Amino acid sequence: AARGAGMRIGLIADLAIGASPAGSHAWSHQADLMRRAGVGAPPDIHNPLGQAWGLTALSPQALRESGYAAFIALLRAGLAQAGGLRIDHILGMARLWLIPDGAAAADGAYLRYPLRTLLRLTALEAWRHRALMIGENLGTVPEGFDDALREHGLLGMDVLWFMREASAAPSPAAFTAPGAWPAQAAAMTTTHDLPTLAGWWRGRDIDWRASLDLLGPQESAADLRAARAADRESLWQAVRAHAHQPPEPAPEQVPAATLLAYVAAAPCPLALVPLEDATGMVDQPNLPGADSRHPNWRQRQPLAAADCLDAPTARERLAPLRSLRGRKP
Repeated sequence: AARGAGMRIGLIADLAIGASPAGSHAWSHQADLMRRAGVGAPPDIHNPLGQAWGLTALSPQALRESGYAAFIALLRAGLAQAGGLRIDHILGMARLWLIPDGAAAADGAYLRYPLRTLLRLTALEAWRHRALMIGENLGTVPEGFDDALREHGLLGMDVLWFMREASAAPSPAAFTAPGAWPAQAAAMTTTHDLPTLAGWWRGRDIDWRASLDLLGPQESAADLRAARAADRESLWQAVRAHAHQPPEPAPEQVPAATLLAYVAAAPCPLALVPLEDATGMVDQPNLPGADSRHPNWRQRQPLAAADCLDAPTARERLAPLRSLRGRKP
């Protein structure tokens, strides 16, 4: 229906890294899965306590013994009605951080997976379904992983917050000009696990992390807010330089339309605009590691779904992108 309405790709579905241990797959196909361990991520700069997602993981031994039947079935189910898939935490095709039941997220360990085989199967199913594949290659990325994605025709993800030049601490790392972003990727301002444009600009994510005791042992809210202020100035100067404009202080209110146009100027075949950034939401959909005090996956848009992109404020934010429509990458 989406393609029939004029969308070249159609809907891009999401392929989760795992499923609920209380779900139908975990019950009816127990031999497919790792037992007594869940999926997560080790501590990093954004989540210093690590992450435990409470999901199951496919067993690499069972995959080999079954001819990768469970993985192939998963891809085919995801592509049955979609024009593409965003593969959540695609780093898991190389290695997964598994946490023993009852252990803390930081006490897990990596389990290796047959990356090349899984990428070949993904590319094959994408070709069979004439579909687009995007891999969430964010986090602690193994050496050579992004090259492997490119070799198999999968797009990575260029996220504004992470597009930085190499810099020696404590100076804030300069933001990379859009023209220098990796082209074999989808360009975007943020993801559902990261701050929105308005939230990042205001430091709302820092407020939440401080109030929920999610700061690392060497972090303080005051230091994080000072670093964010420096990053905000750095980003704004990069935006001004990209537009061949002289430096000026960053505005108090987030320049959402300008930042969306900045990201869309990257030489990527696809740019994705989160609905939260189109509608100006401050809070991100999901705050990794948060407990029930943060409304993960329960954020409501300020308008009815049919009105979100027609509201005057949303149209104003998206207006600069119209001039890029039909641009060849």
